[in-house]
Amino acid sequence: MTESEKTKQAGGLRFVHISDVPSKEVVAQMHGERRAGVHLQILEWSPARFVAHTRYDPGLILARHAHKSAALIFILDGEVQVGDRRCSPGTLIVLEKDVFFGPLIAGPEGCVLIETYGADVTSVHEDDVDYKRFLAARGITPVLRVSDAPPDLSVA
Repeated sequence: MTESEKTKQAGGLRFVHISDVPSKEVVAQMHGERRAGVHLQILEWSPARFVAHTRYDPGLILARHAHKSAALIFILDGEVQVGDRRCSPGTLIVLEKDVFFGPLIAGPEGCVLIETYGADVTSVHEDDVDYKRFLAARGITPVLRVSDAPPDLSVA
């Protein structure tokens, strides 16, 4: 029996190493002259689930938003403020489907996390007008927001 046949019999056992996965910037903001972004390394994206190693640059601000499936977010390094809660390494955020959270503000060293979602990773912003005002009051200009469609991973 080949290794491929054994994997199929084992129920689809797969291994993914982070060094084999390209990073893709999916959100970017200009904080004066400094660019801050969200960088994803998608470890798994199937019809059943999404798993990413995610890095937020220092000071990045994401809008208060919800996702169309439940999520688990585990902080590995740095910190992120979620609403009024500071989340440091070792914090697990359990987010049910369609529950709004945030804004998310990356700490001074940024933040590295693992995030997992069910089948639908689509995000919905609670109030884009307030979010844009919030950014403008801090001198932050949004410059990139990739859609929730699977990114082209052939471009690092």
